[in-house]
This record gives sequence, C-alpha cells and structure tokens, in this order.
Amino acid sequence: MLRQVQETDNLQLVIIEEAAQVSPWSLEVFERCFTAGSLGWVIEYDQQVVGFVIILIQVGEGHILNLCVHPHYQHQGFGEKLLKKVFQVAEQQKATIIYLEVRITNHRAIRLYKKLGFQLISSRKNYYTTSDGHKEDALIFAQAMKAE
Repeated sequence: MLRQVQETDNLQLVIIEEAAQVSPWSLEVFERCFTAGSLGWVIEYDQQVVGFVIILIQVGEGHILNLCVHPHYQHQGFGEKLLKKVFQVAEQQKATIIYLEVRITNHRAIRLYKKLGFQLISSRKNYYTTSDGHKEDALIFAQAMKAE
C-alpha cells in the first residue's frame, strides 16, 4: 500500500534510513523537511513501512530529497512504485523537471533511475560521506516531465 507520510511515520523512516544508508538522516532532518513543505509517501508491506520517498516541488521543479527502501525489501519493485508516485504528483503540481542526487557507487539505484527515464546531467564532487569518513561524488540525474 502506498500512502502519504504521517508525522507518526518519522521514527520508522529513521529506522529504514539507518538500515540502508551509510550516512542516515536524523529524526530532526525529517522533521525539518516536512516543516519546510516537502511531500512524502511511504510504501507498506505486511502492515509495515518498508520504504519512502520525500520530494520538494517549487517553482515548477521537483527535487527528490530522499528515496529509501529497507534492505530486506529491496529488489521487489518498491522503489519503482515510489518513483512513479513522484511522477504522478509532479505532473499534478505542474513540475516540468525532477532532479535527484545519487552516490556514484549506488549502481542499483542508478540502473533504476535510468530505467525510468532519468538522464545523467552533472556530478557533485565530495557530496556524500562514506562509512570510513571519506567523501564520495554524487551523480545528478534529471527527468523532464511531459508537457500538457
């Protein structure tokens, strides 16, 4: 089941982040995102939140701030369902483009983004922190939305 994020989901989002990410977001980061106007959806499986996406849409542009699926539930299509929800909402809000950043080493996510039509447009040096404290580049992808 796909549904909009509720404030009571934030702790579960942190748990998923900590299980899946090298540098997970804190509870405060999630709270700040939603206070700043970000939108989010969770995907549930067996009545448990297993993944989420958070986006910010401003001035006709969407930015995927975070997309995460718990490692035990990856490779089951949940990430793709979340991205398709982003496309739907972006169209409804008249966004013309969606951006995202991804670790240069996250090959599985990169394959998914390319499969769904995202195009590599740039990179950011030393954007992410690695588990050993070093820095890792980010790739910036964009997906143009269909004009009405």
